[in-house]
Amino acid sequence: MIIKSSATIRQNYNEISELCKKAKEPIFLTKNGEGDLVVMDIETYNRREKMLRLREKLLAVEEDRMNGSQGYSVSEVVQMMNNVINKENDDGE
Repeated sequence: MIIKSSATIRQNYNEISELCKKAKEPIFLTKNGEGDLVVMDIETYNRREKMLRLREKLLAVEEDRMNGSQGYSVSEVVQMMNNVINKENDDGE
């Protein structure tokens, strides 16, 4: 976890921008010693958003299964997962 003061971004935006790109993780900014903002580069943000969408889809399928939805064969599951992965990859391009 990388923590910087909010003054850092005001005084040296380029440093924070490069740090975000290099670290590939959120940078936590503090104001008066308290957490204030989280910043990240756009690539990291997009990757996290894709992962969250995939997790939401997987949770919805699991909820359906727990509520008595018809099961699928292994080959059907593999095909569905490949379709989701391909769609997510296509959305990012």
